[in-house]
Amino acid sequence: MDMPENASADRLQQAFAHLREELQREIIGQPRLIDCLLVALLADGHLLVEGAPGLAKTTAVKALAARIEADFHRVQFTPDLLPADLTGTDVFRPQSGSFEFERGPLFHNIVLADEINRAPAKVQSALLEAMAERQITVGRNTWPLPELFLVMATQNPIEQEGTFSLPEAQLDRFLMHVTIGYPDAANELAILRLAREQARRSLHPAPRAAALLRPADVFAARDAVLSVHLAPALEEYLAQLVLASRDAGRYGPELKRWIAWGASPRATIALDRCARARAWLAGRDYALPEDVHAVAHEVLRHRVLLSYEAEAEGVRSDQVIDRLLDLVPLP
Repeated sequence: MDMPENASADRLQQAFAHLREELQREIIGQPRLIDCLLVALLADGHLLVEGAPGLAKTTAVKALAARIEADFHRVQFTPDLLPADLTGTDVFRPQSGSFEFERGPLFHNIVLADEINRAPAKVQSALLEAMAERQITVGRNTWPLPELFLVMATQNPIEQEGTFSLPEAQLDRFLMHVTIGYPDAANELAILRLAREQARRSLHPAPRAAALLRPADVFAARDAVLSVHLAPALEEYLAQLVLASRDAGRYGPELKRWIAWGASPRATIALDRCARARAWLAGRDYALPEDVHAVAHEVLRHRVLLSYEAEAEGVRSDQVIDRLLDLVPLP
């Protein structure tokens, strides 16, 4: 009776491996972004991506949506955006003399919140409820969001004028915070050739390729990820990583001076889910310390808040996380 179940698990892992290959062919020079997108999809979380313009952030999430039979919507966040522009609003219908709810873009499966820090706090709070509760409230009515729901938000690190910093409460709702940089010379040339080829194809469009995965496949893969074995010693290790960020004084005065606030319990949950997802993507049914290390920066980067002293000394979050990984002993 185990054969069909094992065959199904193998098929899902092969499908996700194929999905990764397809995305890497289209998104050149950003393997970390692709891996984090797949981890977030499998861990049922949301992604905050920080990078300069033109680094294929929008292209990546659109390509993912096209390959899993999911509908996609991009929202450009601006200072004049209103919460109703995200959630939808009640519209009066003169024909019936009643109000009817008109759904907003948050009712899509995959939502790109482009330059999220350009919108004011009211709009950010509307997105916060959607991300945390998987529902939106308009007036006295609450509406559930689709079962498959992923938000990828972007931030531009170059232009900070006219922006609204995301509060720590909302940052904590993101499963991972990914930072991406410019491609190297070889990838820059590959991007140029791909853009040229895409321009040619746009003149002679071919039929759209079939999606690689259905939403049901994603839910089955999530179930398989939850079954990935995490040894009790590894559970203790990832919990100690988070606890060390809260009681940094145990690991030396330097860390204590650098960290103002440690990570919340959501960090422990996120490390667990992301490490399991990475192990499953690697074709294993058990997680290793290297899986925790591979996702630690993205999980903790926005949750470990630095002190004024650290910022004055030019210390970055990644340096603090590196030090935590060095000081907390492996199981």
